[in-house]
Amino acid sequence: MKINKRAIENQEKTIVIDTKKKGWRLINWQELWQYRDLFLFLVWRDIKTRYAQSILGVGWAVIQPVFSMIVFTIVFGNIAKVSSEGMPYAIFSYTALVPWTFFSTSLTSASGSLISSKNLITKVYFPRLVIPIAPVLGKMIDFGISFLILLGLMVWFGVKPTIWSLMIPVFILLMMLTSAGVGMWLTALSIQYRDIRYGSNFFVQLLMYASPVIYPASSIPEKYQFIYSLNPMVGVIEGFRAALLGTRAMPWQYLGIGSLMAVFFFVTGALYFRSMERYFADVA
Repeated sequence: MKINKRAIENQEKTIVIDTKKKGWRLINWQELWQYRDLFLFLVWRDIKTRYAQSILGVGWAVIQPVFSMIVFTIVFGNIAKVSSEGMPYAIFSYTALVPWTFFSTSLTSASGSLISSKNLITKVYFPRLVIPIAPVLGKMIDFGISFLILLGLMVWFGVKPTIWSLMIPVFILLMMLTSAGVGMWLTALSIQYRDIRYGSNFFVQLLMYASPVIYPASSIPEKYQFIYSLNPMVGVIEGFRAALLGTRAMPWQYLGIGSLMAVFFFVTGALYFRSMERYFADVA
């Protein structure tokens, strides 16, 4: 008896979704890899919809950090005379705004991603983790454009990067882990508590003042340094400044604690997100 292997391979696979299992679930990395095409499609959809029918297009990736830099330079640099550690305040603030703008915009997009994709999650099955992670990768286009502007400012002000600029990919990874982790927490919570979605913008604005965007981390009193370093973006921002501007030594303490916190947010965010998956289709 001959067996048609091709027919067997082309048979539809039946996926059994365990909706009774409670508690935190592990991440199914193999399943995520199987749905990588859908993941890339969602990333592309996020990029396309953001710039579709837009007059300025990718220019918005430049306007937001540049205009913020101008306002910060006038208010905090010229009027309030905030320390910029010997650097022109414009490039001092813009170096922080590049990673911060990525974090804030990707976090805001990720926190509302499930609700905006409710028509998709109620019709077909796929690993839901790809939904809050896709906007984070989609914002890398904006980050790349803003980073090129930063390099241009460094040339304009005659600032030379240090050897630690080789660690920029590490800072980017920490930035992405933090954004995805906190984003998964917020988007899972926003399904049951819609106030989370509306309050996320206010939360991001408050968090900016808990990060060294408009001031150097050295201005924080020593007794609060450990608590301050629990914010992973502190290590990322100060790492960018140390590597590109040389305003300080590499902040290993911030980076060490921040790396642990970034991994913590990502792992616990993914686990909590997985534990809430059985409710998504019902309350989305």
